[in-house]
Amino acid sequence: MIRRELYLSRIRPFMGTDLVKVITGMRRSGKSVMLDLIKEDLISSGVPRENIISLNFESLDNAGLCTAESLWQELSTRIRGISGQCRLFLDEIQEVASWERCINSLRADFDCDIYITGSNARLLSGELATLLGGRYAEFTIYPFSLREYAASRQGSSAESGAVSQDTLKEYLQYGGMPFLSHIPVTGEVAIQYLTDLYNSIVLKDVATRNRVRDLDLLQRIILFVISNTGRTFSARSIAGYLKSEGRTVAPETVLNYVRYCCDACLLQRVGRSDLSGKKLLSVNEKYYLTDHGIREAVYGGGLKDIELLMENVVCMELIRRRYKVTVGRYGDREIDFVADRDGKRIYVQSSYLLASPETVQREFGVFDHIRDNFPKYVVTMDEIDMSRNGIRHMHLKEFLLAEDWD
Repeated sequence: MIRRELYLSRIRPFMGTDLVKVITGMRRSGKSVMLDLIKEDLISSGVPRENIISLNFESLDNAGLCTAESLWQELSTRIRGISGQCRLFLDEIQEVASWERCINSLRADFDCDIYITGSNARLLSGELATLLGGRYAEFTIYPFSLREYAASRQGSSAESGAVSQDTLKEYLQYGGMPFLSHIPVTGEVAIQYLTDLYNSIVLKDVATRNRVRDLDLLQRIILFVISNTGRTFSARSIAGYLKSEGRTVAPETVLNYVRYCCDACLLQRVGRSDLSGKKLLSVNEKYYLTDHGIREAVYGGGLKDIELLMENVVCMELIRRRYKVTVGRYGDREIDFVADRDGKRIYVQSSYLLASPETVQREFGVFDHIRDNFPKYVVTMDEIDMSRNGIRHMHLKEFLLAEDWD
């Protein structure tokens, strides 16, 4: 089991406090394993095992506990039999009707250290946020980074030189879903798993949860977005494309369906910012897959779209490290990623190969009018370092394995 220290280090300061720890993320991205890792940490610090209560609401064993009242009755009885602070681990809590009231009551009525997970980015968008009034801490779990994937496949610590080219190629093509480390990553096996995962997300986390009846339309919209990963487009352009395919749909419906996919953590929306005017732009966002391997399962193509895959991987690595990411525009030029965190900013261009002087000029020249002193990177698959004018050129593997960028 990969320890995923990136997330544990963020959660530890909140362990043992009365803040509800809310862990969200795409289905099968490792939320349940994260709960197990937290339990290990607590037990190693001296917490008695009998003080830990765990329930998974996707299990039929707990089907009778899927209302706020029944869950509260069960847990209140068990908590009263515990000496000291109770540690509650409630997996896929969204399966419990009105779960927000139960969680808030448990927090108020008992000495509880509460951890909940859910496969929805908007888990805290409703009543819970109002009920808890800031008494929670939210953590988003993403599929494996390259470092984590390499550790799971190679059994190494995945330092810069330890990740093989085969492992990098696997990661680029099939993504970083944790379960891939338990199966042979051959084309047929990996694609079958990723296809089943995708279908499960679309059916359970998108269609059923949002009462989408036209599954064919939903699938067509998702396929359009996936095939245009990293390209700017509007809801109106998707509606126009569907009309040419014989399906009439309002742009508002397109926006709703795409938003449902973002809520299910299938897609990540990246806005655009005007660097000259220092403002956010409200049109033509970009969308990236939370796990780029799903693109191979749904759209296919292998590594022929390597440029788009690399851009998706770079974007998710920035998001994984808690950067706020936008696409930068300066005049008629576009910078792939402007990433901000804690007052720090980096600029990143992603390209497959700097195969010609024109490509070099395009990728490096985009920074010509950016006069600040924040770090600027061009990330490619080239083996030769072409850094220039204070702009650092990095191989994709080096960029993904770096402890930080400064």
